[in-house]
Amino acid sequence: MGFLQLIIRNDAMKTDPHEIYNWRVFALACAACFGGTLFGMDIGIIGGVITMPSFRSAYGLSQLSMLAQSNLSANLVSVMQCGAFAGALLANPLADKLGRKPALAIVSVFAFVGGLLQGLSFGSLVCFYIGRFVEGLGLGGATMVAPTYVSENAPRSIRGLLIGFYQLFETMGAMYGSLLNLHGRGQYIVPLCMQSLPPFLLFVSILLCPESPRFLAKQDNWDRASKVLSMVRNLPAEHPYVQAELAEMHAQLEEERNSVNGQGFWALQKECWLIPGNRNRALLSIGLMVCQQMTGVGNFILFTNALNYYAPTIFTNLGITGNAQSLFATGVYGIVKMVSCGIFITFLADTLGRRWSFIWTGCLMAFVMFYLGFYVRFDPPIKGASVPPAGYVALVMIYLFAAAFQFGWGPVCWIYVSEIPSARLRGLNVALAAATQWLFNLVIARSTPVMLQTVGSHGYGTYFIFACFNVAIVVVAVLFVKETKGVSLERMDELFGVAKFDNIDDLSTAARQGMVKRIDTEGTAEQIESVKAGG
Repeated sequence: MGFLQLIIRNDAMKTDPHEIYNWRVFALACAACFGGTLFGMDIGIIGGVITMPSFRSAYGLSQLSMLAQSNLSANLVSVMQCGAFAGALLANPLADKLGRKPALAIVSVFAFVGGLLQGLSFGSLVCFYIGRFVEGLGLGGATMVAPTYVSENAPRSIRGLLIGFYQLFETMGAMYGSLLNLHGRGQYIVPLCMQSLPPFLLFVSILLCPESPRFLAKQDNWDRASKVLSMVRNLPAEHPYVQAELAEMHAQLEEERNSVNGQGFWALQKECWLIPGNRNRALLSIGLMVCQQMTGVGNFILFTNALNYYAPTIFTNLGITGNAQSLFATGVYGIVKMVSCGIFITFLADTLGRRWSFIWTGCLMAFVMFYLGFYVRFDPPIKGASVPPAGYVALVMIYLFAAAFQFGWGPVCWIYVSEIPSARLRGLNVALAAATQWLFNLVIARSTPVMLQTVGSHGYGTYFIFACFNVAIVVVAVLFVKETKGVSLERMDELFGVAKFDNIDDLSTAARQGMVKRIDTEGTAEQIESVKAGG
């Protein structure tokens, strides 16, 4: 794919064979990332559904006091987050025992059933709660398995692009979910049932994909690992590049197995927490997901409050009135997120890299939050009043914040936490990161409405708090994030000081000079003669 060589600039792209950028690797990434579409559709659908008069009437919300309605609405949203927290943790042993492919199929079934239970609950809150939790199990499991699966298949030079599909599919799902606008009873039934479409697509498409070659290698199934890697890379199994990649896998697994004896749960826990390089990566994975939620982007209430104030007058001035105002505002917000994410993962994720993407977007998001805080503090918007120039700027800032998040902390967190762990600990690390994301998503979502009512007049202090968090996450990125663009998964152990592979030729050398390591039938690596590439 010559186009990729033109737009992506890193050292690996200069040396790796062009055959590895083939349709197969993009197809399997898209298949796995339907799990992200489910995540996005839930975000886009549930917030609108629970405010629909037809839904509130069918489920008895309209008969409750305002406080009871608010609590019940919050519970309906939060029970899915609880299920997702559990699902992210439970998916790890499933993926490590059965494999990434079966795990993705299983979690898609949970998500499919959960969506149907919600849509067909017909006024039963108990059934709706069960559906939300079951869907959460599947959704949380997908957030753990999908990035792991893609990272273990992706070529090192475009790994950011392919794992970034997860965030892109999420933004696509959120935009589509927010734009579903029906009438009558189907107003809420159809969108809720539509949540079962992404897991159905995930289930069907993942059946057509191979198992992760790195999972097969971890199981000492080197024959299948070689065949799958050869197919995904679109190169013969004996090609120096494929053999070098297999040699790196073998060397990493041997190093890990020698560091801590055993294969069981406690052996992996010791390997994760007692070896400094592994412990640092686990804590960094958890910390980055905490930072992601602390940006404030998960609190759409911050921005919908501003949109509710500014949008009606502004859009009326533009000739957009009535229900179209809300659809236009949320639609543009969704389009901004999707387009921004697409631009980032295509042009910058593997060129600018992870570390600088964290840094510059954190600075921009901090600036936006400070602006909104000062504006709400000194010139609070009044619904129905004329909008000053600073109000138009505030509306632009909301969309700018959405774009900045998609250029950094949105997709890069998923990219980073799924690529830095060692082979044996990748599932555990990603599970901890995904569970942390869901836990803090729940905490922040439940605390923000209270903050907006209590932290300063009109809640201006809330914006300042999140602005300070954004400053803090920039410091975290500067001090602790190492650049990983173009680095193979196995070489992450070298990057984080866990192992040295001086006796192993890296992939660039194998691609350029034909220096290879051959995996023999017993799973050992031995040096073979140096040959000229293509000679």
